[in-house]
Amino acid sequence: MNSLEERLRDALRDGALTVEESPDLLTRVELSITDDQRLRVQHRAIAGVAGCIVAAVAAIVVAVTDTKQGSVLMDWWILELITVALLVVIAFWLGPLIKRFGRSYAADVFRANPRTGKSFIMLTDVAYYLIFFSYILFTVSFEPKGAWADTVNAAQLQHETARLAGILLIIGVLHSANLLALPVMGRLLTLNRQLDESAPPSQHQA
Repeated sequence: MNSLEERLRDALRDGALTVEESPDLLTRVELSITDDQRLRVQHRAIAGVAGCIVAAVAAIVVAVTDTKQGSVLMDWWILELITVALLVVIAFWLGPLIKRFGRSYAADVFRANPRTGKSFIMLTDVAYYLIFFSYILFTVSFEPKGAWADTVNAAQLQHETARLAGILLIIGVLHSANLLALPVMGRLLTLNRQLDESAPPSQHQA
């Protein structure tokens, strides 16, 4: 063994001796394993729920459609109800999803004002559901429109597809604006709090 190898070995040994074992290493590993198992269970549950929903929708479509001369026929109001049901499902699926991933983001933005952050999340949830259900009420149809027929045709399919795309676009734009505005709001609130804390107490003269 030459001198270079000996020096390298000594340096590695000295470096290993200076490393201190983390006291919470085992705990962190166990928590990581637990989180991984929990995520796997959640993914399986989500996949199961999604499969059940797809199967239910497929069963409903098969049950309410008729075949005549090789064409699949469905009453216009059935597709309207299916679209409304899909919009409601999207609302109740996107709401908790956005809240779960946005909670940590809001907590980081409002770390100096945690109570304000919690209130903001609650108000955002209320606004989210108000926008979603008002959109559903605005776009629901109680009779065939324009080029629609008594059975589903291309015009109605295009209309219902646009309804689904419209609500996703609206929610996406609103949340993008929210992501950009939150840091500014959090910074302003933090500055206001710092100014209030640094301001000298007012003295009342008799």
